[in-house]
Amino acid sequence: MTQDLSIVQLMLNASWVVQAVVLLLIVMSIVSWAAIFRKIFAIKRVKNHNEGFEREFWSGTNLNDLYAAAAQSARHGGPMERIFASGMREYQKLRERKITDGVTLLDGARRAMRASFQRELDALETNLSFLGTVGSVAPYVGLFGTVWGIMHAFTGLAAMAQVTLASVAPGIAEALVATAIGLFAAIPAVVAYNRFAHDIDRVANAMETFMEEFSNILQRNLGVHTPPQTASGH
Repeated sequence: MTQDLSIVQLMLNASWVVQAVVLLLIVMSIVSWAAIFRKIFAIKRVKNHNEGFEREFWSGTNLNDLYAAAAQSARHGGPMERIFASGMREYQKLRERKITDGVTLLDGARRAMRASFQRELDALETNLSFLGTVGSVAPYVGLFGTVWGIMHAFTGLAAMAQVTLASVAPGIAEALVATAIGLFAAIPAVVAYNRFAHDIDRVANAMETFMEEFSNILQRNLGVHTPPQTASGH
């Protein structure tokens, strides 16, 4: 009689260890796909917000008016807008304290923007480490299930008087399913991790470029002649 070697039937007949491994891999795959879709939309939203704010920033809008708008929409704005708001906020606080030294004002604004930049970068990298973990661990989890399944299959064959290919095939097949599912979980996670890392790196470079350009504007307005690298201390 022809045996049913469908994946579902193989998993129903597999040992509890292989079933647990496959279930774990399926959960990892579902969670990683959810993280992938969330990250796709999050990065797209960040890019749109940053591009919109940058267009408004270079349109000639007054910095104080731009800061007032950014302060009101801090929660709903983009990372670049929040970085700008943090720099302007620190700059104005120092001015309110009657600090007139240009280097001190510029350095304070830069430090505030750098701290805000790091917070935004940490938020962008959320779930990225999880995708990297799934991509590196899932194949080994699947391989463990395969090794265990093969051991279980051969242990069962030891009690048989006559071993045929038909008796070996189901046990080997159900064991190999674990490796297949492990690769199914790992490959999208690795591809997504590399893609998101590249996109986040480009967003980070754009924000750092904006910080330098905004610092140059403040430097010209303050009449500071110290090179930005020396004044920032970074």
